[in-house]
Amino acid sequence: MTFYFYDLETSSGSPRGGRIMQFAGQRTNDLLEPIGEPDNILVKLADDIIPEPDAILVHGITPQQTLQEGISEAEFAAYFHDKVAEPHTIFVGFNNIRFDDEFMRYMCYRTFYDPYQWHWKDGRGRWDLLDAFRMMRALRPDGLIWPMTAEGKPTVKLEELAKVNKVVHENAHDALSDVLALIELARKFKQAQPKLFEYLLLARDKKHVARLVESGDPFVYTSGKYDSEFEKTTLVKSVLKHPRREAAIVYDLRFDPARWINKPIEELVKHWSVRYGDELEPLPVKTLQYNRCPAIAPLTVLNEASKERIGYTDAFLRHSALIDEHPAFIQKLQEALDILEHKQQMTLLPEPNVDSQLYDGFWTPQDQGEMINIRMSAPNLLSELQSTIKNKRLREMIPLYKARNYQALLTPEEHEQWESHRRVSFFRGGEKSVISKVSKRLEEIVKTRKLTKRDDYLLSELQLYIESILPEPEDSN
Repeated sequence: MTFYFYDLETSSGSPRGGRIMQFAGQRTNDLLEPIGEPDNILVKLADDIIPEPDAILVHGITPQQTLQEGISEAEFAAYFHDKVAEPHTIFVGFNNIRFDDEFMRYMCYRTFYDPYQWHWKDGRGRWDLLDAFRMMRALRPDGLIWPMTAEGKPTVKLEELAKVNKVVHENAHDALSDVLALIELARKFKQAQPKLFEYLLLARDKKHVARLVESGDPFVYTSGKYDSEFEKTTLVKSVLKHPRREAAIVYDLRFDPARWINKPIEELVKHWSVRYGDELEPLPVKTLQYNRCPAIAPLTVLNEASKERIGYTDAFLRHSALIDEHPAFIQKLQEALDILEHKQQMTLLPEPNVDSQLYDGFWTPQDQGEMINIRMSAPNLLSELQSTIKNKRLREMIPLYKARNYQALLTPEEHEQWESHRRVSFFRGGEKSVISKVSKRLEEIVKTRKLTKRDDYLLSELQLYIESILPEPEDSN
């Protein structure tokens, strides 16, 4: 087994519409000692993508830089699967489950690789250290210095952790710099608290998660959804298994269930639907997904010091017992969940383009065979191959794949189709279009921020790039 620590810098915060601009990673052995040289790869932006100004200001990579120094997305995908995704590799990141892994899935999807196999097949796996560090801070903080925000709240932000622990982190938001800092911090974690480190490493497995969650006993759960006052950690109890996912609905035992037990289902639905910033009190339940490496542990992990840090009292166990005494409450929660899921399904709109249809269904073995044929095909033969592909999504993806990665090989007709696609991508939606949003955001930044020379340069380069790739609107003649 080896670890592969990795990080991305992207064109936006959305894995659905954004693209990877920089990929960096370093393989280590199980002692977290580096193996071989690190990877540090820029990925060319195709000319149907306009980066978000805020993203460019954060990481400082211009689209022009990716074109001058980068490789195509197809080349990157091939390199990743041939050289990086070795058997028995554990992919490790910092908030990678919710962010980086999603970008990787969409990248694989667009380049005709299975979006999931890279992090589970042939003994591979993944681990997210963000909640692991949060749990270390809550339960076993000795061995690291823990930073606070300017407002006096605890934080495990990577650059702040590196700074206070004197870990070299020369350029925050450079992917390789972030990777090397994370490895050093993980090494300090492992050295200072080896039992917790090894436990959380083993607890990545969804079967292990299911056993603890479904035991019926309260357990410790650390998540960014919980209050920083108590180190993002609480005791929870599984109240029902999710009917359609490998997940459970857990109740936060910090809150007295007597407040909720007798409420009608309609009220539970309303309080379950509360969003951040709403005035309505949220129902203290959360979906815990087994395959997302949740930071969970049995009650036996708690000592007196950690109990004090997380605000533990005997009321937690009384609240658990009260839930057990009211099975009708759990039934109401089940019905409330069914109502919420039905509403969500009713409001889901069809994805507007094939790029966004990653989650429209798993690939069948036949689809997988067609994907291999597409990847192995000579680029100049892709158009001929398209007519033989049976899967509709795959057929529709081929012209986009060819245009983004082999644009010089487009026929005049294909080039015009690509230009039509780009016009739709940039101008569709009027004031809500991509180009309108980017233009407005650029104006806002210039008006509201005190820009440095670096900021000026980056925004100027972005503006020049937009002007260089923007197609003429279809009705311009």
